[in-house]
Amino acid sequence: MKALFASALLLSSAWAWAQDDLGPKGPLVKMAPVPVVTVMQGKSITVPLLFRVSSGYHVNSNHPKSEFLIPTVLKVEPATDIVIGRTTYPDGQDMSFAFAPDEKLNVYTGDFKVDVLVRPLHAAQTGKYVVRGSLKYQACDNAACFPPKQLPVSFDVRIAKAPPAPRKNPAQSAHPR
Repeated sequence: MKALFASALLLSSAWAWAQDDLGPKGPLVKMAPVPVVTVMQGKSITVPLLFRVSSGYHVNSNHPKSEFLIPTVLKVEPATDIVIGRTTYPDGQDMSFAFAPDEKLNVYTGDFKVDVLVRPLHAAQTGKYVVRGSLKYQACDNAACFPPKQLPVSFDVRIAKAPPAPRKNPAQSAHPR
């Protein structure tokens, strides 16, 4: 029974990711599942987060060309003992749309990736931590924009024990005794 449930859950996840043509009532931006990321205490790792904008829609890039446009922004709350570093966004595409044919907007369409740098503290306890946040975006089609939304984001980070520091030999005299 558990295997059947797990198979059904996996299939429904794959089906949800494969659906491109959801309307304004469904999610216009989805996040792909993120495998558990393993990093040693005190070391950094970049976690790639993959997003998909439904076919026929776009969202403003992280750096839209107008201050009046809502940028796509990832906010990540650090888990205990984990520092969130730089978030790196892709360049958007300059595109024109029917609602502003003479203006090029900088947008994301289809799939795009946002990288998040995570670093556990040296003293972090080993184990698995959940990092949560949200992706704020405003989806538009070729004629209009919808109200801004926030997509919940989460991924697991497994902290592994750092190898022990190499032992230093005490200074030795240059003269034998």
